[in-house]
Amino acid sequence: MNSRPAASSAPGSVVRPARRGDAVSLHLIASATFPLACVPETPESSIAQYIGLHLTVDRFRAHLASPDISLFIAEVNGTPAGYALVDLAETTDPEVQQYLTGSPSIELDKFYLLAGRHGSGLADDLMRAVLADARGHGAASLWLSVGQRNDRANAFYDRYGFERRGPRTFPIGDSVEADFVRELEFR
Repeated sequence: MNSRPAASSAPGSVVRPARRGDAVSLHLIASATFPLACVPETPESSIAQYIGLHLTVDRFRAHLASPDISLFIAEVNGTPAGYALVDLAETTDPEVQQYLTGSPSIELDKFYLLAGRHGSGLADDLMRAVLADARGHGAASLWLSVGQRNDRANAFYDRYGFERRGPRTFPIGDSVEADFVRELEFR
C-alpha cells in the first residue's frame, strides 16, 4: 500500500492509508455511516447488532494488522470523514463467486462517507485511492455488494463502471437485505 496521502480534489481533504492509531476513528465513522446504507425498514436493533459484531474498535485493530486488508481514511481539515476497506483475499462465498468474471478479484468491502460530505468530491478521492491500491495488488477486478435500494451509492458505482452482476442477500443482525453484486474489471 502506498504510504503517501493521495492528492485531493475536495478542499482541505486528504485520503491516506489508515494507521494503527486510527481504529477508534474508524469505528466512530463506521458507526455513524453504516446506518445510512440500510433501508428505512431495517430495525435499529439489527443495525446495532451488526455494528457491535463487525464495526468495533477491536475489529478495526485486527483489520489494520492484517496483510490481507487495505484501509483508507478520508479526512477534511484533519477530521475523519470517511473510510474504505479493501479485502485483498479472493472471496470463498459461492453466492458471490458465481457472478465474478475477473480473476483475481478483490472486494471493496466498505466504502462510507459521513452524510455531510456526500457530494463534496471526497468520495471520488477515496475511490481513486481504492482503485490504485487494487491495481497495485494485481487485481483483475474489484467487486462490491451494495443495497439494491441505495440509489445514491448505485449511481456513484455506475459512474465508475461497476457492472451489476446479480443479486445477493446481506444479513444485518436479524434482518436480511437485498444487495447487488457489482464488479469493475480492469482492462
